Formats: sequence, C-alpha cells, structure tokens
Amino acid sequence: MKIATYNVNGVNGRLPVLLQWLNETVPDIVCLQELKAPQEKFPLQAIQQAGYNAIWHGQKSWNGVAILSRGTIPVETQRGLPGDEEDLHSRYIEAKVNDITIGCLYLPNGNPAPGVKFDYKLKWFERLTAHAATLYASGDPVVLTGDYNVMPTNLDVYKPKRWADDALFRPEVRAAFHQLVAQGWTDALRRLYPNETIYTFWDYFRNAFGRNAGLRIDHFLLSKTLVKRLTAGGVDKYVRGWEKSSDHAPVWIELSDK
Repeated sequence: MKIATYNVNGVNGRLPVLLQWLNETVPDIVCLQELKAPQEKFPLQAIQQAGYNAIWHGQKSWNGVAILSRGTIPVETQRGLPGDEEDLHSRYIEAKVNDITIGCLYLPNGNPAPGVKFDYKLKWFERLTAHAATLYASGDPVVLTGDYNVMPTNLDVYKPKRWADDALFRPEVRAAFHQLVAQGWTDALRRLYPNETIYTFWDYFRNAFGRNAGLRIDHFLLSKTLVKRLTAGGVDKYVRGWEKSSDHAPVWIELSDK
C-alpha cells in the first residue's frame, strides 16, 4: 500500500499538476492540504475520473484538507481537531481506509512569532497531541500525516541559523513535535533515512528549488503496529519543478500487507 501526502497550495489552481502526479505514481491513499477552496468547490468529478474516492473539509481561500483513496471509500471518523469548538479552521480530517486510520492535518504556520498566530499554533499542537494520544492508545494502526509546519532537527533545514526565530523552527515548536513523537510514534522518513538530507518544501523566492534550499515540514508519523510494515518512502522532488507546481513536493511511504 502506497500512502502519500501533498500540500497542493490550491487544489483548483494546481489541479493539472495533481492529476498528472496521480496518473504517474498511482498512490493508494493521498492526503491533501491547503485546498484553498470552499466545500462546494472541491473538484470531486476530476478526482473521481482519476480513479479516487474522496472526503474533504474545505474553507474559502484558506486551509482545507482531504483524503483520497483508490478502490475503496474512506469512512470519515473525525472532521476538525477536537478540543476547541470555536476553532473553525479546516485543518484536520480523519478516516478509516481498509484497516488503517488516516489522520490528515495542516498545522498552523504560526508567523509572526511571538504573537497571536504563534500562540494559536502552540495551542493547536497541544490539541493534536491530546487527540494523537487517544488514537495511539487504541492500538489500531494509525498514520498521522500532512504539513506539520515544523522542522524537527537541524538536518531538516538548509540553514538552521537563518531560521532560528521563525515559527517553524522555534524551540517551542520543535519541543511540541518531539513531545508528540514521544508518545510512541515513528517518523517514517527518518526511520528509513536517519542521516540523509531530505526536503519537502522549497520557497518560490531566491531560486530556493534550484539551490536546494529546502525544508522538511511534511511528515508521516506511524503507530507502533505499522512500523514493521514500513518498506519504503521518499519525496517526489521532481514534481516541485513542474510548471505551476506547489511549493511543496509529494511525500510518500509504502506499507507491506499485514
């Protein structure tokens, strides 16, 4: 089973890129972030014609997450992250796909930091950690994936000193990520490539992609029962170089059968 995550940075504006990538790589499950489309504007027909069923949580102009599955229908188990009924941001959706619970998330950016947006990011992280603890305690196979907007270590950012005060790399945010992982989750790409430089995002400015001045902010966290099934993973970096592509590249893992 191949599972992918992709911050598309506008699902309708990047639809040709998304469809081309789906056609070429044929993942079984895909988590999308930053749809930037209200619920009624999600391109369901095009997604279905590409061979996928979908559930999505849209929002006009901002945020938005979706789970696509090929050959199966995702059964929604959670829409929106629990813990704050006043939070209307579309940043989390969760579903059962076959035997696996898939949590698709788009964690807040948090800039400028310090500030109100940074405080919201930390509180959202706390809610994610609380919900993740419940999922992990269930003993079910769970994948928590998406755009976490955090570089966990110096290896995940091209110039750590330059990013020291950014909301994606501040000590509080990295500590929150490590606290989450400490519940027992496994960072899938680091499990496969513990010492390699891996990036999933390259800014549009200053020829960042051409210089490979990137960040690793899109992550897969696996529950204990899935770690032994992890066989491969990687980043489809070449997609970032396509015309009118997102500033993120698709990230994927492969799991063996039980």
